[in-house]
Amino acid sequence: AVECQDVVYWGEHTTGAHPPSLPYEGEWTPARLRQELVYALRAKFGTVVDSSGNTAIRVHSSTARVEADVVPSFTFHYYFSATSYRKGTKTFKSDNASAVENYPAQHMEKGRDKNTRTNQAYKKAVRILKRVENAMATTGYHAEVPSYLIECLVYNCPDDMFRRSTWSSVTQAVVAHIYNELEGAEPNDEEDRWLEVNECKFLFHSGQKWTRAAARDFALAAWRYLDLEKV
Repeated sequence: AVECQDVVYWGEHTTGAHPPSLPYEGEWTPARLRQELVYALRAKFGTVVDSSGNTAIRVHSSTARVEADVVPSFTFHYYFSATSYRKGTKTFKSDNASAVENYPAQHMEKGRDKNTRTNQAYKKAVRILKRVENAMATTGYHAEVPSYLIECLVYNCPDDMFRRSTWSSVTQAVVAHIYNELEGAEPNDEEDRWLEVNECKFLFHSGQKWTRAAARDFALAAWRYLDLEKV
């Protein structure tokens, strides 16, 4: 993410947790940040820069460069009290209809820790399921599923599942866990709800673009596509 360090947006866990402040009235609006990034990227990369997306600015690949997404983001602080906050980023959609808060540093830290605990098997399992999703989508076996959702689904599987002796058995355990644990409605008890990899946000909620049912349907499709019953 590309952050504009001059502007800090904030949220609060309870009313009054954030110290009193005046609204920002400077020049770095969300539209201005996006516009300046598009100018800079086109000056560097030319016509391969695609700004038509609602969130990311895409720089298409070439023989010397891989595909890349640039996300215009502001610094975001989520306050628990006047002296305690969690740092993240806030990204405004180009249509100005909505914005999303993310926690990339926490995502990286938590994912790295789980990968270490599982002897690097966690990220390999994520890659396996992403390839399965791609194969199912390409052949029309199942609709496309966001890569981020797949990563989060695998993250919520217990560490011991990644220590099995074969990748087939690892995949079987992970897919079965996703399917079985996501049956029914979202739990009322917060401790029972699944989290994103950053462990700062719930994976399923009313404002999310995916649902428990859709995630469970993906797991069932993967189980059948790979014929995991026979593993």
